[in-house]
Amino acid sequence: MSTQRTIAADVTTTGIGLHSGESCTVTFRPAPPDSGVVFVRMDLPGEPSIPSHPDHLCQRQRRTALAIGEVEVHTCEHFLSAAYGLGIDNLRVEMTAVEFPGLDGSAKDFVELLRGAGIVEQGVDRKVFEVTEPISVSDGKTSLIALPWKGGMKVTYTLDDHGGALGGAQMVEVDLTEQGFAEQIAPARTFCMKNEVDMLRAAGLGKGATYENTCVYDGTQVVGTTLRFRDEAARHKVLDLVGDLAHAHRRLHAHIIAVRSGHRENMLLVQELNRRIAAAERPRVVLDIKKILGLLPHRFPMLLVDKVIEFEPGKRIVGLKAVTMNEPFFQGHFPGTPVLPGVLQLESMAQTGAIMLMLIEEAGSKRLPYFMSMDKVKFRRPVEPGDMMRIEVDVLRLRSRMSACQAKTFVDGQLCCEAEIRSVMMDP
Repeated sequence: MSTQRTIAADVTTTGIGLHSGESCTVTFRPAPPDSGVVFVRMDLPGEPSIPSHPDHLCQRQRRTALAIGEVEVHTCEHFLSAAYGLGIDNLRVEMTAVEFPGLDGSAKDFVELLRGAGIVEQGVDRKVFEVTEPISVSDGKTSLIALPWKGGMKVTYTLDDHGGALGGAQMVEVDLTEQGFAEQIAPARTFCMKNEVDMLRAAGLGKGATYENTCVYDGTQVVGTTLRFRDEAARHKVLDLVGDLAHAHRRLHAHIIAVRSGHRENMLLVQELNRRIAAAERPRVVLDIKKILGLLPHRFPMLLVDKVIEFEPGKRIVGLKAVTMNEPFFQGHFPGTPVLPGVLQLESMAQTGAIMLMLIEEAGSKRLPYFMSMDKVKFRRPVEPGDMMRIEVDVLRLRSRMSACQAKTFVDGQLCCEAEIRSVMMDP
C-alpha cells in the first residue's frame, strides 16, 4: 500500500483569477497525515478554512467552487488536479482572495511549484478504493464510467468537435502516473469558443482571461497563441476531471472512460463513487443476534431482526431478517401459498427502529420503546419463505423520548412495505 504525501517546505505564488480578474497570493504549506487539503482565506476576519470535501461544493458558472456559509473558494480545480496528479494528499493552502490564480490556464505551474517545494512521504498508509465493478452515470450525450483497473488510474476522454469548432472530435488516453500527468495533462490550458467570449464577459466572467492563458477557438483556428498539443482541449478536460476526482473520499484505482463530461457530470460520478466507498467501508455486521438480544425484550417467535448492518446514530439504521419456512406463523397464514403477514413486516420495522433508540438511550436507563402510531402504510409486494428482508429506518424527527421514522422493507432491491412509525420511550 502507498503512503500519504505532503510537501517538504512552504512555497508561494501570485496571479490573477481567470474569472474575477483579482490578484491572489497562494501559499502552500505542509500538513499532517489524514488532514487532507484545507483552504484558508487569510483575507477574511478570523482566517476561516474550508476543507476540500464534496459536502462543501457549490454551484458557480464555469468553475469548481467550495463554500461554507459565506466563505468561498473559486476555481480550485487546476490546483487540485496538480495535487492529485502528483500524489499529494495533505496541504494547507492559504489564499488572499476568493479565486485561485489562473497562472497560464493549466496545471503546469502548480506542478512545478509543488515539485519545487519537494514531495515527501509521511509514513502513514494511504486509503485506496479499488473499483471492482462498472460504476456509471449518464446525462443525454454525456457519460462516464469507472471500470476495474489494477494498481492505479487510467483515463480515456472523448470530446466532440463543438459544431466543427475544434476541427474534429478529440480522444485522449493516459495512464495517470505522476510523470504521465505532469507531461501529458498538466500543460493543457483551459479553452472556450470565440462566440462565447462576449457572453462570458457579460456574465462577469473571464475578467482575467487572455489569449495566452485561454485557448480561444475561432472555427478551426486558435486566436493569439499556439497549441501545446493538437488535442489540447480534450487534455484540459482530463485535467478538470482529475481535479474533480480529487473529491472522492479515497484515491481511486480505476479506468475512467468519459464522453463529453464537464464539472457537473464529473461530480455525479464522484458522488456515486463516494456512496460505493462508504458502503464498502461499513462494517458487515454492526450488531449480531447476541447483541440484539441484549437490547430488545422480544424473543422467539416475535424477535424479527437477525442483525444490524448499518447504523448512523440519530439518523439511520438498517437491519436484516432471514425469512424461513420454519417460522410458526406460516402454519396458519396462507399455508398453501405462505407469505409473511404484513403486520409482522411492520413489527420488524418497529423493532429495527427500537434498536436505534436503545443504542442512543442513556446508560443505565430501563425505558423501552413502544408504538405511538403508524401512518402512510403501504404494502407493495409479498415476502415469502427464503427471502432476505432488508429493513431500512430513517429518522424524520428525534427527541429525548419520542421518534418519528420513515421505514421500508426490501427484498432483492424491490420495495415490499413502507410506513411512517412513531415511538415513545417509556418505563416498563
